[in-house]
Amino acid sequence: MKIDLLKADRDYYDAPTEPTLRTFGPYPYATVVGVGEPEGERYVEAVGELYRAVYGAKKQAKAQGRDFTVAKLEGLWWVEGDREPLKVPRAEWHWKMMIRVPEFVAAQQLQGVAHEWVEEGECVQVMHIGPYATEPETLARLEAFIAESGLTYRDRHHEIYLSDPRRTAPERMKTILRQPVQRISRPR
Repeated sequence: MKIDLLKADRDYYDAPTEPTLRTFGPYPYATVVGVGEPEGERYVEAVGELYRAVYGAKKQAKAQGRDFTVAKLEGLWWVEGDREPLKVPRAEWHWKMMIRVPEFVAAQQLQGVAHEWVEEGECVQVMHIGPYATEPETLARLEAFIAESGLTYRDRHHEIYLSDPRRTAPERMKTILRQPVQRISRPR
């Protein structure tokens, strides 16, 4: 039987167009870490390494009778220091690109990349429809929801790329924007 995480875990790979609160994790991923703009040479090389490793693990798993569909590309994004991310030059952006893998995929099957479990816990997420350049508009709605709900940011911004930019018109691109959060503690 072939495992397709996109179909098996719809809560993970779906979000409404208005921000909502959900809880996630832990899940296993193949990961690569780097610094630089998303179109940069290091980023492109790293994503290629990630896909090669996951497809290699898929080939091994299939040979053992445990096939799976390669899941969507995801990314954790952050900047160093106490700076507003969208005002930091893209060359200074830090990223961890990830592809979720089935639990039976072992670290030794993922050549050249890391295997790790990530647990985000409580998150606010929203579906962004459109080009990456218009994400700040959707992020503003997500930020407003967080503030109105008595929450604050915790951990790194997470994106799940549901569309392939090579095959999808920019205005039809779908990206889940997810932000781990925590309750603001009130003084007693």
